[in-house]
This record gives sequence, C-alpha cells and structure tokens, in this order.
Amino acid sequence: MTTTGEDHAAARTGPWWWARWRTALLDIGLAFVSVLECAVEGVDFAGDAGIPVAAGVVFGALAGAALLVRRKWPIAVVLVSIAITPAQMGYLMGIVGLYTLAASELPRRIIGSLAGMSFVGMLIVMFVRVRQSMETGESELGGWSVPFAAIAISIGLTAPPLLLGLYVGARRRLMESLRERADSLERELQLLAERAEERAEWARNEERTRIAREMHDVVAHRVSLMVVHAAALQAVARKDPEKAVKNAALVGDMGRQALTELREMLGVLRSGDGVGGGVRQAAVPLAAVGVAAAAAASRAVEESDGPCLSELEELIGQSAAAGMVVDLTVEGDVRSYAGEIEQTAYRVVQEALTNVHKHAAGAKTHVRLAHRGSEIAMQVENEPPPEVSVASSARLPSGGNGLVGMKERVVALGGVFVSGPTDAGGFRVSAVIPAS
Repeated sequence: MTTTGEDHAAARTGPWWWARWRTALLDIGLAFVSVLECAVEGVDFAGDAGIPVAAGVVFGALAGAALLVRRKWPIAVVLVSIAITPAQMGYLMGIVGLYTLAASELPRRIIGSLAGMSFVGMLIVMFVRVRQSMETGESELGGWSVPFAAIAISIGLTAPPLLLGLYVGARRRLMESLRERADSLERELQLLAERAEERAEWARNEERTRIAREMHDVVAHRVSLMVVHAAALQAVARKDPEKAVKNAALVGDMGRQALTELREMLGVLRSGDGVGGGVRQAAVPLAAVGVAAAAAASRAVEESDGPCLSELEELIGQSAAAGMVVDLTVEGDVRSYAGEIEQTAYRVVQEALTNVHKHAAGAKTHVRLAHRGSEIAMQVENEPPPEVSVASSARLPSGGNGLVGMKERVVALGGVFVSGPTDAGGFRVSAVIPAS
C-alpha cells in the first residue's frame, strides 16, 4: 500500500511540523544562512537609519530567522520578506519564501497577490538603488536604462522561484493524485478478489448440491427397488422357487444398472476436471480454481446422457415388476423438449415412485403427464397403502432429501412444485415446468 492520508501522517518521523529530519535540517540550514545574510545587511541598514549597529544586526537576524517556519506559515515568511525589502535585506528569504508559497496548497489568488506585492516592492527598491548608484557614479548607466535594469532585476529575483514553485507544487499534487488512484485501484482489486472468492464458494456449494441431488436420484430409486425385490425374494424363496429366481434376477439387473449409472457419472466428473495424471499444475488463485471447478462440473453434468421422457414407461415397468400397481396417463401431443427439461420431469416421477416404495409400499399409484402449449405438467398420486404387504417388511430408510431435490430441480427451471397429503389418505406430487 502507498502512504497517503492517514498512512502518510503515520509515516512522519521529523520534529514539530517537519515530516522528516532531512527537511528539518534543510530548513534549519537555510534559516542559518538567511540569518547571516540579514545580519550582515543589517550593518548597512543601521548606518542608513542612524541606529546602533548592534540593533541593526539583531533586527536582521530576527527577520532572517523567519525562514525557519517557511513550510508551516509560508504567507508569514513572504510578508516578512516584503516588509524588510525597503531595508535592502532578506533576498534569500524572499526567493525561498516565494518558492515555498508557490509550491504550497494555498489558493492561486493568494499566491498571485503576494507574488505581485513582492515584485512591486522589489521593483521600487531596485529602481531607487540603481538610481542612487548612477547618481553617486558607481554606475555608468543612462537614464533610460534605470527602469529597464530595475524591472530585469525584479523579474530575475521573483519569477524563477515563483515558476519553479508552481511546477513543483503541480508535480507534487499530480503524484499524490496518482498515489490515491493507485490506492483506490488496489482497494477495488481487493474487493473484486473477495467477491470472486464469494462467487467461487457459492458455485462450489451449488455444484455440491447438484452432484448430491444427481447421486441421490441415481442411487435411491435403483436401491429401493432392489430392497423391495429382496424382501419379496425372502418371502417367496421356499414357497415359489421360480418366482424367487425371477426376483433374484431383477435384483441383479437393478444392481448392475445402479453401478453402471454411478460409473458413468463419476467418469464424466473425473474427466471434466482437466487435471493430468501425476502432473502438478502451477498455483493459481483460489477464486479461479473455484470458478473453473464449478464450470467443469456444470459441463460434466450437462454433457452426460441423462434420462428422458421416452424412458418413462420403462421406469414404471420397473416399479410394476416390484409389485406396485401403476397407471400412466398421457395427455396432449407428445413432443420432445430440451434435455434438461426432460431429465427434470423424469427425475420428478422417479423420485415420487421411490417415495411410494419407501412410505406407501403396495399402494396403487397414478402417474399423469400432460403436454401443454408452453409447459409440461406431471403428477404422481398414490392411494392409501394396504395394512399388510410383503414390501412393507423392507423398512426402506429415508433421508428426507427427495422432496427437497425435486423442488430444487423444478424451481431452477422456473417451474412450480407442490406436494402434500390427499384427503383420501394418500400423497400427491405435482410439478409444472415451462417448455421453453
């Protein structure tokens, strides 16, 4: 971070009003030279004014010492230099004072007014001094050259320090402005980095939820059917060996299908991470890693071959094979939809049937699918379960994530999801998904 404002104030190491010891020593040295100059010039002033030499020296020394406070009170230094100009002393103080005044943060009108006053005072003093030198014979200049010489000397003593001070002040303000802009840019970059971290964390959480939902949909239905068939197999193993063999084959098919779907999903996720085997990648920001991981996971799920509505009859047939009575009703003209819409509709029906296996084993279930102009609607409703059934002995566990996952899928596509018990004692799951 650069040092501006409070940071710059905290970096002060010099005494009193000086920011650094180096500037303090420079001002003390200039003030000492100014004191010597004014003290020497005070001897001539004492002779012209008819006062004791000691008084003139002390007056000059005190006036020259005003240069010590040039950084804190530049206006006072310039006013003192203007005041002692008629005494023909304080030239160094006038030059340094004008430079400090022009380089300060004071308004331009104050700088211009004091510079004009200093120029006028210097012009008058130089005009009188050159004229006296010509009258006493110390100078051989003609009468026409007196004003020219006075103006040239006055400009030479006031214009260079004034212009140099204006340049240094403008450059200093420019550097401070650039420093502040650099600080502001650094703060903005830090804020952007924090926001990127938040977005990456949000993306990672979304992908965790999405992958967990996919794994739940893939595993829960297959395993639920396997448990139901296993319970039926246990019940009829001795009474009907032929049916037991059939149920055992169904359990094996369900297990193989579950393992195949799990392998496909894990393979897609593993191939989408973009990391070569055994190669250590260069370090990158955590935000970039999070965004890239989220994007890769999104592409992996989108690129995987998910289920579609054409497989709905097969899904219902699997439940029927497990002993559930399922009626399928399709309304409207059958047409194809976007992959994500068909996959969501399939998963809603699949999870609803899974919940029937878990909580209402043996209950008759009605599946309704309606193809409308701008949307597709689905409803899965089961009747009250019978008191005693073979499948009820399976005691399927429930994690409470099925309804939540269905609602998340439907709402993510801008649809509406409703679930709840019916008046007859059953349970109904309804969903409407926009077709576009």
